[in-house]
Amino acid sequence: MPADLIHLVRHGEVFNPTGVLYGRLPGFHLSDLGRRMAQLAAESLAGRSIARVTASPLTRTRESAEPWTTEFHLPLHIDDRLIEPSNAFEGVNIRRALRKNPLLARRLINPWKPSWGEPFVSIAARMMAAVADAHASVDRGEVVLVSHQLPIWMVARTVQGKPLATDPRHRRCSLSSITTIAWDARAGREGTGAFAEVDYQEPAAALLAESIDLGAV
Repeated sequence: MPADLIHLVRHGEVFNPTGVLYGRLPGFHLSDLGRRMAQLAAESLAGRSIARVTASPLTRTRESAEPWTTEFHLPLHIDDRLIEPSNAFEGVNIRRALRKNPLLARRLINPWKPSWGEPFVSIAARMMAAVADAHASVDRGEVVLVSHQLPIWMVARTVQGKPLATDPRHRRCSLSSITTIAWDARAGREGTGAFAEVDYQEPAAALLAESIDLGAV
């Protein structure tokens, strides 16, 4: 039997005093608040049969995975497919940059692709492949995948059968949130099976009001 549940966990708050879009840039660690958020996320599933923990290779996701590996006494696995999408604005405070150079707005010309980075269909495809492999990676129990807002949102939209392109301000994927999916053998075309969302929770909701950096993407 494969995994019973797959929990897609977003990282906690990042220390980002200059407000840049950090994307895939190295060296961006969790803030103290972010570490508390990550701890709350892991504690929210204490006692569950977590059998594997896998994270994006970036620093903030590795650090957000630490409470999970400690809580469930598991090693950390890394999957490059869980990484943040590439973005033309990496290292830039977008609002300040656009005020200084309005020509940068050309990179925002097509939000449905999007024109500033990795296409939504590409993000969804790699994430769903990672989800499928995670599902098959254990004989039983539950798997935790620690990733980023947009990749997790692409999974949610895919399993919901909804368009991938949405207003970034309306993504339902807060810091240290947990989006849970499961394989439904009766779903999909002609009943061949498909992943379905079964839960969404925000264990760190009480800390969000204290957060300075809500994540650029």
